[in-house]
Amino acid sequence: MTVLVIDYGMGNLGSVCRAIEECGGDPLLSDDPQDLASATRIVLPGVGAFPDGMKNLHQRAWVKPLVQAAREDGIPLLGICLGMQLLADRGFEGSETPGLGLIAGEVRLLTPADGLRVPHVGWNDAHLRGNSVMFDRIPDGSDFYFVHSFHFLPKAKEHIAAVADYGGEVVAAVADGTIWGAQFHPEKSARAGFHLLKNFLSN
Repeated sequence: MTVLVIDYGMGNLGSVCRAIEECGGDPLLSDDPQDLASATRIVLPGVGAFPDGMKNLHQRAWVKPLVQAAREDGIPLLGICLGMQLLADRGFEGSETPGLGLIAGEVRLLTPADGLRVPHVGWNDAHLRGNSVMFDRIPDGSDFYFVHSFHFLPKAKEHIAAVADYGGEVVAAVADGTIWGAQFHPEKSARAGFHLLKNFLSN
C-alpha cells in the first residue's frame, strides 16, 4: 500500500513517515504531484500558517491534482494539523485565503474562555461525534497531542468526527467519506494516534 506523504515544505515529514511505516503502510514522501497516480492513500501533513500552506501547494502545483485525487478519484486523504485546516473552504489567518474546499467550513483564530493560552499545546481528550470509522476501536475520551492556534469550523455538523474541550468545544477531527482531518498529531499521540493511522490504512 503506497501512502503518499505530500512534501510542500511544511510538516513533520520524518515522524509522519515513520509512524505510517510502523502502522503497516509504505510511505512515499513526494514533492511531485505526478506521484499521485501511484498512491492508494494520501497524507497532507502540515505545521505553520494557512496562507503559507496554500501558497506552497499552489507554487508546487498540488492543488488541482490533489482535489481531483481526493474528490473525483476517491483516494482516501488524511490531513494532519495544518493539513486538516487546509481542507476547508477558507482560512482567516492574517488575511482571508481560499483553501482546498474539500470539507465545507472556515478556519478561525482559537479564542478559548477562562484565560487559556493560545496556542493550544499538549494532550487533550477527544470526544467522539457520530460513527466515523476514523475512530473505530478507539475509546471515547482518548488523549491526543495538539499544537495549534487556529481551528476548523465545519459548515455541517455531520462532518465533525471528534471534539476537544479547551475553554469551549474545539473541533478535533473532521470526516466526509474518505476525506479525514485530524487537528491533533496522530504520529505523536502514542497508541490512540497509531490506532487512528491504522484505521486510515485499512478503511
